[in-house]
Amino acid sequence: MENKDMGSRNVTNENAALTNKVRSARKEGVTRGALISGIVALVILIAGVLIVNTNFKQEKNRQMTLMEVQKGAFTKQVSQRDSVINDWLMTVDQIEKDLKTIKEKENLLTVSSGSEVTKDRRHQILEDIKQISSLIENNKKKIASLTAQLKSSGSNIKGLQVRIANLEASVKQYETDMSQLKETLAQKDLSIGELNTHVTALEVTVTQKDAQINDQTLRMNEGFLASGTFKELKEKGIVSKEGGFLGIGRKESLVGDVKDNLFSRIDVREMKTIPINSKTAKLITEHPSGSYTLVPEGDNKIAYLEIKDPDQFWKISRYAVLEIVK
Repeated sequence: MENKDMGSRNVTNENAALTNKVRSARKEGVTRGALISGIVALVILIAGVLIVNTNFKQEKNRQMTLMEVQKGAFTKQVSQRDSVINDWLMTVDQIEKDLKTIKEKENLLTVSSGSEVTKDRRHQILEDIKQISSLIENNKKKIASLTAQLKSSGSNIKGLQVRIANLEASVKQYETDMSQLKETLAQKDLSIGELNTHVTALEVTVTQKDAQINDQTLRMNEGFLASGTFKELKEKGIVSKEGGFLGIGRKESLVGDVKDNLFSRIDVREMKTIPINSKTAKLITEHPSGSYTLVPEGDNKIAYLEIKDPDQFWKISRYAVLEIVK
């Protein structure tokens, strides 16, 4: 009986031990499952954090790239705007320089037009007016283009708008001044035209007088020269021999009423020498002996006749006939 009871107790103890083991194993399994679940959850959490962080970085990079693109575009716009404004300012400066040039030329023209205007000066004034008008027209176009660009750009640069308005007013004033100057010049042309008529008439009179004076001067200083052998002079009908007895002692003399066209016309003021180039020569016409001389060349040749005193040489006659002896 005791053995049976002991056996029952042993069985009971074994069952209890087994039950404890099962409970321990079950408890351990639960703990292990919880641990694994925790680890899995942690892994999932970390993976989620990594995914979120990656997405955040990607979005951040995308936003940064977009900002850089926008920044570049904005910088380009600002640079283009600055370039356009600089071009506008350079155009305005050039217009102001042109207007300064116009003012300087206008001042010169105003002074000139107030005095007597000669033909050459009038031509110069018209050329200057033409240049000024061209400058005015070019600057009107520049101002119109600048105004249109400023409006189309949508910019509201007050200082630049004021400068453009002032330039436009200056150009209009210069246009008015040029019109008045042209009118003044046209009025002067009327009086100048009348004056030129009188001057032309006087010039014609003076020219005629000068021609008369020149003609009279030439006639006063005109001389007639003939030279050659006696035979040549005789054949021309300039000289002949007369006087003497039975052909002896005849003397060369001028033919009466000899025609002027048989002589060479000379200016006695300029005739200083008469070529001879022969053994000897003699004057058939009468001239004071001290007024001339025969200039020799070598021992047996006369080179030329030199007129030493023109007033005395031509005093008796304006005709000179030189016979050359070969």
